[in-house]
Amino acid sequence: MKKYKIKNLSCASCASKIEDGVAKLEEVNFVSVNFANSSIQVDTNDLEKVKKKIKEIEAEVEIVEDEKKEDDEEFDIKKELLKIFSIITLLVTGILFKDYLHNTPYHWAEYIVFVTIYLLSGWRVLKTAGMNIVKGQVFNEQFLMSVATLGAFAIHEMPEAVAVMVFYNVGEFFQDLAVHRSRRSIKSLLEIRPDHANLIVNGEVQNTSPEEIAVGNKILIKPGEKIPLDGEVIEGSSMLDTSALTGESVPRSIKEGEPVMAWMINKSGTLTVKVTKLFGESSIAKILDLVENATSKKAETEKFITKFARYYTPAVVFGALLVAVLPPLLVEGQLFSVWIYRALIMLVVSCPCALVISIPLGYFGGIGGASRRGILVKGSNYLDALTTVKTVVFDKTGTLTKGEFKVSEIVSKNNYDKTEVLKYAAHAEANSNHPIALSIMEEYGKDLEQNLIGQSTEIAGHGIEAEVNSNIVLIGNDKLLHKKNIKHDKCNIEGTVVHVAINSKYAGYIVISDTIKDDSKTAIAELKKLGVKKTVMLTGDNGYSAETIAHKLNIDKVYAELLPEDKVKHIEKFILESGKNDKVAFVGDGINDAPVLARADIGIAMGALGSDAAVETADIVLMNDTPSSVPTSIRIAKKTRRIVWQNIIFALGIKLMFIILAAFGLATMWEAVFGDMGVALIAILNATRVLKSEK
Repeated sequence: MKKYKIKNLSCASCASKIEDGVAKLEEVNFVSVNFANSSIQVDTNDLEKVKKKIKEIEAEVEIVEDEKKEDDEEFDIKKELLKIFSIITLLVTGILFKDYLHNTPYHWAEYIVFVTIYLLSGWRVLKTAGMNIVKGQVFNEQFLMSVATLGAFAIHEMPEAVAVMVFYNVGEFFQDLAVHRSRRSIKSLLEIRPDHANLIVNGEVQNTSPEEIAVGNKILIKPGEKIPLDGEVIEGSSMLDTSALTGESVPRSIKEGEPVMAWMINKSGTLTVKVTKLFGESSIAKILDLVENATSKKAETEKFITKFARYYTPAVVFGALLVAVLPPLLVEGQLFSVWIYRALIMLVVSCPCALVISIPLGYFGGIGGASRRGILVKGSNYLDALTTVKTVVFDKTGTLTKGEFKVSEIVSKNNYDKTEVLKYAAHAEANSNHPIALSIMEEYGKDLEQNLIGQSTEIAGHGIEAEVNSNIVLIGNDKLLHKKNIKHDKCNIEGTVVHVAINSKYAGYIVISDTIKDDSKTAIAELKKLGVKKTVMLTGDNGYSAETIAHKLNIDKVYAELLPEDKVKHIEKFILESGKNDKVAFVGDGINDAPVLARADIGIAMGALGSDAAVETADIVLMNDTPSSVPTSIRIAKKTRRIVWQNIIFALGIKLMFIILAAFGLATMWEAVFGDMGVALIAILNATRVLKSEK
């Protein structure tokens, strides 16, 4: 699968035609044309055949293989405005002198004036229509405009014919301007890509491309610089601006030993960072890929409008033909010129451009607006799905809680002391990088004696069995000790309880405390306001701790002491219980959450500190790791869908009204121009509102 930029892609319907045409090629396994950022994603073994097919469909459109040679022409607003102003001035002059010219021996000059303006404003439309007809592509926007205006000339309605082309140009200008601004918005997001890294080699700093840096290399981040790659701070402390990545406005404090991500901006101190991921695997590379390719997964509404436009245009053309011919033939005294004029008005007003441009632009705006808030949506189909979410299921640790585990209590039993319990626990957890294991080793605070550590075995969903100083140590949850038939205390206390047994004898337990995230309670309350019927928490933690946190957050249901496969079973149960059109979303962060994220209708992953497996599997990634981003993403999705349907109802309603008015002789060609380009412009401007997602 490769992605290429496309030149001269001027309309959304053109993009749709290219996508449909290329998809029919045997050599193509997958194709998606993105009008919003002028790109094509294609899986093929014959690119030349794809290029040839595109030329057949749209002669001016071409694929750019070498991005360095890409002719990324800036949309010249002044030049376009001057052209439009000149044409309008000529049109007004022609209309003012029309009667004078018509009543003189030089009445033929009237034709010269209006034909000249017509060709200046409409030559490109006529040329494209002619080329499309030769290729057998009749029913399109250019064909409708050409037939309507040439027909108007034929019945001597020259000012109206020229006005249609002139105002079509005005509409095209505003359409291009709106699309240009949307593209600029996404381009500005992509331009924050770090362009260099300060590589430290033998104590010297070398300016190097981020793509050339290897894992384990050390880089220097100076104040004011963007961090080019994901890594870990090994020297220095600073404040980082994470707003571009997470949407957070408050700078984040960072110190030695803490992770940093590409795209963050160093605000104060100098940092030395050890690189942990290659550039292609870094957070920024994934984000850029997500944002650029998000619109390849189209919403059902987009697919419907594309199909609708395919049948709508021919239907209107044949309808207009019947209006032009039948009344004069069937009703005595009706003139062909009158009914042809009415049919031409119907043709002008019927162009579907308001729909085929504004709807993809609306979804593109929704995805762009969400990304500004640190919410990465992997496709417009997921925006649609978010609007019907009625059940939201949360993981606990790292999702609703901070995942910053601290040992809060050590209780010893059976003549063991606290120091022994902690020592055995720390050595048993030596080969684990689980947050709980790390918190126990941090509490131990001493170097582990590797010679004491023997073989260890992880018992999935239960804990660890390890050999420490020739003793068999069991460390884990309540279920592990039941499994091994070891008598122990039942710990109904807040926090995660880790039991320790040595040589099948209960030695005590360690309480690990985690803190609830600041916005978790607000997030649950907001979800209920947005119409979510049920909130659930699934966790592998003990029941008492889970119930306590669920009660504090007002979560409806809680299921504790679950294995990863148990979580999947619960999600499947919720999906079966939900309504036909109701969706179930799961929010998680760990590797063990990946199967559940994949199974849920919508998988939402914590992206900043979440595991790579979770981020890859999820449909939506929250780069700020805040639960409140879940209701925010639903609000953005609902706003996007609302605006999309506003455009559909508005455009079809106005067009239908003008078609009826034209059929009864109550609309003129001038009004038809508003019914076409005016409606398209309003719909496009309405679609761009989604980019400005409210706080």
